[in-house]
Amino acid sequence: MEAIKQEFSVAYQYSVFFTEHLFDTNNKLLHNVLKELTSTSSSKILFVIDEGAARHHPDLIGKIRGYFESHPGLPALCAEPLLIPGGEQCKNDETYTRQILEAVNQYGIDRHSFVAAIGGGAVLDLVGYAAAIAHRGVRHIRIPTTVLSQNDSGVGVKNGINYFGKKNFLGTFVPPVAVLNDFEFLRTLHIRDWRSGIAEAIKVALIKDEPFFRYIESNAASLAARDMSGMKEIIYHCAKLHLDHIRGGGDPFEKGSSRPLDFGHWSAHKLEQMSDYRLRHGEAVVIGMALDVTYSTLKGMLSQEDAARVLSLFLRLGFRFYDPLLMLNLDAENRSRSVLAGLHEFREHLGGQLTITLLEDIGKGAEVHEMDEGLLLKAIKFLGSASVEEQANVTC
Repeated sequence: MEAIKQEFSVAYQYSVFFTEHLFDTNNKLLHNVLKELTSTSSSKILFVIDEGAARHHPDLIGKIRGYFESHPGLPALCAEPLLIPGGEQCKNDETYTRQILEAVNQYGIDRHSFVAAIGGGAVLDLVGYAAAIAHRGVRHIRIPTTVLSQNDSGVGVKNGINYFGKKNFLGTFVPPVAVLNDFEFLRTLHIRDWRSGIAEAIKVALIKDEPFFRYIESNAASLAARDMSGMKEIIYHCAKLHLDHIRGGGDPFEKGSSRPLDFGHWSAHKLEQMSDYRLRHGEAVVIGMALDVTYSTLKGMLSQEDAARVLSLFLRLGFRFYDPLLMLNLDAENRSRSVLAGLHEFREHLGGQLTITLLEDIGKGAEVHEMDEGLLLKAIKFLGSASVEEQANVTC
């Protein structure tokens, strides 16, 4: 018999909004978004909140309750918000995935209802994953509360948790139905979390947008001093670049072997794991980018002047671009437990051939399919020796 071939496409559409004081009763954004998305009068909404966000904004739950009381006709608040620890711990312990699924089951959250996540990138990843596997997909809304999640992880299509000791081993590609960025949440961030999101902005500027890199360079002092107006520009432009890439890159669900938006991430993910998540994601990404920038220079792809600009910017923003973990287990016998093992895990995560994004100019990434281990070791040693004196005065 002749094979029956099937082919169809599915269109996705969602908006990323920018506001302040989202749950102020006079702010109509959430009301308007939910009214547009709600398809039945029996719709419900369950909030899952990062414990850190709830702690730094003690009136948050009361404001959510007051907002829904003041705006009749919205999906019903089905329960008190579920509080989940933030950071990678929530992605490392499947207990929290189960808690969300139990709440979806207990409160009758169906595919016409919503799960709304308020928190940093790890909580958004977790909640998006749980929502995606419940009933084969419950609609989820993201309300990012960190710079990193507002300009990067929170605006994309990926969800996941860590498993087998590997970052995002379990996950889905399911876009949110809306992303609501409230800048007010950023005012209470620890300085390390404020900086971490800037790392992802530098990343996308380095591989896609040289004028954006110059903007960050020109505003480094004010950004390090927590200037909110500059940060708003960074978040908006970075989010737009990410969305443009997802839409225009031709591979939004990463079916191929290329992942250019993960510049610097092959080692960053491994360093996070090796540090037992002592390193924030953005801090690890800076080290990963420094390694790949230095490697690009040693390989003759990037000028020494441009590499120096990048490393100097990291220091001006208050980052360290070297950590002793880079030197751990580099002897041949223990190489599988070193940062270099991140190359194998990076390839394994996507399958196919290894594809790493390097730099051939600021604002222009280039893909390679192999990495010279000798040059990598030389790059690691350079970062260690070049940064000792400079980084002695950098505080985290």
